Amino acid sequence: MTGTVHLHQVLKAPAERIYRAFITPAAMAKWIPPYGFTCTVHHMEPRVGGTFKMSFTNFATQHSMAFGGEYLELVTNERLRYTDQFDDPNLPGVMQVTVALKSVSCGTDLSVVQEGIPDVIPLEMCYLGWQESLAQLARLVEADSPQ
Repeated sequence: MTGTVHLHQVLKAPAERIYRAFITPAAMAKWIPPYGFTCTVHHMEPRVGGTFKMSFTNFATQHSMAFGGEYLELVTNERLRYTDQFDDPNLPGVMQVTVALKSVSCGTDLSVVQEGIPDVIPLEMCYLGWQESLAQLARLVEADSPQ
C-alpha cells in the first residue's frame, strides 16, 4: 500500500513566479526543505525527460537524505508532473507529484498531489512537510522586493 496527499493553497503571486520557483535550483533550495532542514540541489534539468537530484540535511543532526526523479510533464506557468524516489532502500517505490497552477483574481490557485508515498512514511508527516514548504514558497513568491 502507498499513500497520497492533496494540498491546496491560493498564493498572492502570478503563476509565472510560482512555476519559476519549481524549476530554478536556487529557489528550490530556499523553499522546498521543511523547517529544520537545508537543501542541496545537485542537478536539475527542467524539461520532459530531464532529471533532478537533491538532498535534504537535518541541520541539528547533519543526517542527509537524497532523492531525485524525472520530469514527466511541464506546461509553462500551468502544470508540472514529476517522479520522486528516495535513494534509501528503506523508502522504496516511485512517487509522482503533480503541481497545477491556475490564475485567479487575487493571484494563483496552487494544487499539489503527491502519490505513491511509501507506507513507512506517515501521511501526516508528508502533509506537515508540504505545509512548511508551501509557507516558505509563499514568502518567496509573494514578496515584491524593489530591484
